[in-house]
Amino acid sequence: MIERLRIEELALVERLELEFGAGLNVLTGETGAGKSIVLGALSLLAGARAKGDAVREGSETAVVEAVFDTSGLPGLEAELLERGLEAEGHELIVRRSVSRNGRSRAWIGGQLVPISTLAELLADRIEISSQHASQALLRPEVQGRLLDAAGGLSAGRERVAEGIAELRERDQEIARLTSDADERTRREDYLAFQIQEIDEARIDPAELSGLDAEHGRLVHAERLQGEAGRAAAEIQGDASAPEAPGAADRIGSAARTTEELAELDRELAPLAERLIVARTELDDLGAELERYASGIEVDPARLVQVEERIQQFERLRRKYGETAEAILEFRDTAATERAALAGSDERLGKLSTERSAAHAAVAQQATKLSRARKKTAKSLASEAEAAIRELALAEAAFEIALEPVEAPDGLPCAAFGAESIEFRFSANPGEGARPLRKVASGGELSRIFLALKNVLRRSDAGMVLVFDEVDTGIGGAVAEKVGGVLGSLAGEHQVLCITHLPQIAAQAEHHFEVRKTSEKGRTCTELVRLSDRERVDELARMAGGETVTDATRRHARALLRGARAPAPSADG
Repeated sequence: MIERLRIEELALVERLELEFGAGLNVLTGETGAGKSIVLGALSLLAGARAKGDAVREGSETAVVEAVFDTSGLPGLEAELLERGLEAEGHELIVRRSVSRNGRSRAWIGGQLVPISTLAELLADRIEISSQHASQALLRPEVQGRLLDAAGGLSAGRERVAEGIAELRERDQEIARLTSDADERTRREDYLAFQIQEIDEARIDPAELSGLDAEHGRLVHAERLQGEAGRAAAEIQGDASAPEAPGAADRIGSAARTTEELAELDRELAPLAERLIVARTELDDLGAELERYASGIEVDPARLVQVEERIQQFERLRRKYGETAEAILEFRDTAATERAALAGSDERLGKLSTERSAAHAAVAQQATKLSRARKKTAKSLASEAEAAIRELALAEAAFEIALEPVEAPDGLPCAAFGAESIEFRFSANPGEGARPLRKVASGGELSRIFLALKNVLRRSDAGMVLVFDEVDTGIGGAVAEKVGGVLGSLAGEHQVLCITHLPQIAAQAEHHFEVRKTSEKGRTCTELVRLSDRERVDELARMAGGETVTDATRRHARALLRGARAPAPSADG
């Protein structure tokens, strides 16, 4: 339960500290005094979305902080430990701040946590019910969730919903693969052609780099052969013309002459050696040129082959890449894509098999859920009817109808099962029960809502239940009955109730009044815990209006005495 609640700079609240107690806590006050601010603060602690405009005018940050007693919630304490958090001495401090720019932060046990953690830990333990929530009871999906919650079937409901969603996803993929079959086949054929074209070319990066050089030699073969031969002859001389010695012979003659002169002057000896080396080098050069010239062949057929090969590479370059490496990389990528496309048929077969198995599993889950719903609907309707009759609707009838729902094509059931769930109600004897949305008045709806809450929460102790004006449309003796139900709920939970009815407020163990004041031109909301005497005046105000008289005070005291009196025994 919540032991203490602190609110700072939220809406009209400057600073507010409350100490709630176990059982039934009521908040009363004039309309517009700011009672709903407490609900907003509790919503923030439960992880609700925060808005920057909730911060009090003139402030930058609003803060809500609560101290929870977790001694009766071992499940919550275990969840805290799993997350590395702890309620020290069964006391858990939860804090939430909201800045004017909309940024929000949360702390649990002094540790900064994601906002989502608040919802995960506390949203199911702080339940806020309002007039809007009772109106939501008219919606079939809300009725379905309530039935499933009553029977502990929420997990089964979600499994069916998840199974239907997965079947739809598989159907979408199967449809896509099936509709794309022709395009996929065309793409496979095109990729196969590209891969074959590249493979048949037998690309070798080394060959590609040598083709241009070979092509140049073949194109200029005659010139290379003739001029290389003439260059060799100029070095070696022409055997057919001994009178015209080559460069090597002339250098050799100069070397011999220099050697002879070196006999006369030793300074010429190095020059003679250099001339001998030059002669040797020229002989080698001449031989090399001669071999090169004799190796050159004029081969028109080979030239045609080389040019065709170069043209083949050029075509591949234009299609697949500028270099041999790029072309080969393109080929590998195409092969990978083709393999993936080829696997689509296999994937389609696997999907069909998986879908059949999933369809059977969801159908089985839906059948199991239907059987459990039928059993739960009977028991819940019986309990709810009894609880409704206790709220001054002695002749009321309450039924829960399960109507088969036609499943969408190809699916075993609808999104949340094989049936729709409808609450039906009759306030008067002799009238058949009809859909709740068609027959229940505002006051009746509030009572039905509270009766269902009472039935659903009996076995789920330890929550904080917050009711905001669930007394809409009722009064008098009915209000006393509603107060009694709230008191009954308060035996298992901590209940916070905002009410305008003195009959309900009189049932409270802890009574707070919300007041709106004005100071220095600013409007403020404050919350005051009332003493016994102050409660009498507040109940008198609620019963008789702004003017409190001795008569309204007597009425208020009577309400308090009635609330504190022991319930009559079963035998009267």
